[in-house]
Amino acid sequence: MRIRFQAFCSIILVSLALGACGSGDRDTATPPPSTQVAVPPKDSGVAHRTLLFIGTSITAGLGLDPADAWVTLVQQKIDSAALPFRVTNAGVSGETSSGALHRIDWLLQQGVAPALVMIETGANDGLRGQSPDSVRANLDGILQRFDAMVPRPVVVVAGMEALPNLGRQYTQRFRALFPELAHAHHAVFLPFLLAGVAGVDSLNQNDGIHPNPRGSRLVAANVWQTLRPILDSLAGR
Repeated sequence: MRIRFQAFCSIILVSLALGACGSGDRDTATPPPSTQVAVPPKDSGVAHRTLLFIGTSITAGLGLDPADAWVTLVQQKIDSAALPFRVTNAGVSGETSSGALHRIDWLLQQGVAPALVMIETGANDGLRGQSPDSVRANLDGILQRFDAMVPRPVVVVAGMEALPNLGRQYTQRFRALFPELAHAHHAVFLPFLLAGVAGVDSLNQNDGIHPNPRGSRLVAANVWQTLRPILDSLAGR
């Protein structure tokens, strides 16, 4: 389906004004506990390594039944492939890159030692027109935290896009920061998380921002295409 950018921008801006992107900026709030998704049975006899997904309402699955969230669908793909990994969903609705940076230490203090970390942040910064330099600095700080871990987990950076009505220069700078930082920190770059979903009415909820169950399945497929070879390698296949 053809993406109608002008209509998409209008829906996004109205939704932002109504607070549809989540429950607000949680940069200074006490981080909520992360939610473990689709945990395999404890008596399976297999030691499962942790995959930590850090993100916004897109990762949290806002507006969806938990069973339809893309993170849950990725866990199902992992289980179907008989891979020894357990997903921890650390998505928080309304969070900016600054909030994600402030939350990293808290997450690591919970005893999480992930084999892989996927970072989806910046979408709310882009919606608010915040400086790409600020987003860059925050994401750089997040990546530095994981660079310092021993052993260092595999890190995946999910690319995000800014609205075209913010101007060509802004959108280009915003788009470029994700692959540039992934390269600088030797992380895996996953191009636009919502590719094929953003702006497509039939794949999004009424707010025009968050994927519906059909859209969520496409997001899971996007993520799985990147994750599957990495997980096979981590599992020694």
